[in-house]
Amino acid sequence: MTQSPKATSPYEQIIKGLDLQPHPEGGFYNEVYRSKGVIQGDSLGAKFQGERNFSTSIYFLLTSEVFSSFHRIVQDEIWHFYDGSPLALHIISPEGDYSQRIIGRAIDQGEVPQFVVPGGSWFGAMVIRETDFSLLGCTVAPGFDFRDFELATRSDLLLKFPLHSEIIRKLTRR
Repeated sequence: MTQSPKATSPYEQIIKGLDLQPHPEGGFYNEVYRSKGVIQGDSLGAKFQGERNFSTSIYFLLTSEVFSSFHRIVQDEIWHFYDGSPLALHIISPEGDYSQRIIGRAIDQGEVPQFVVPGGSWFGAMVIRETDFSLLGCTVAPGFDFRDFELATRSDLLLKFPLHSEIIRKLTRR
């Protein structure tokens, strides 16, 4: 008697097929583009230390079990929807204004297939449908560098933005 092959979920196949690795904020990613062109640090302004590539792009995958913790980067970040469940993107501006955007395909229901998170904003995300995944792309210009990345702590965000405590508790791990 032969054994049937172990069933894998669609997102496990995507993780393997796109060679996605765990991301510090949660989820899985793979950098698929980093421009060869470079912007010198003295042309970028005081927010940046060192040079940056013109642009970078990653695949990014979240599951209903794994959310993207609140974090921020210096640059704007463009999120592109590819497949799976719509995604709820939660944003807190530097001034403390909260907003949510649903990234997905159902434009007639207010979803958008692409959204820009302004640089300096705190943001995190979660898959909307249970037992599902969201496959996205994220593009950053000037190009992403972990020197520009800050992962939020729950206590710091709660001190800064107590009005948003419910979502902060949902989208922070520490």
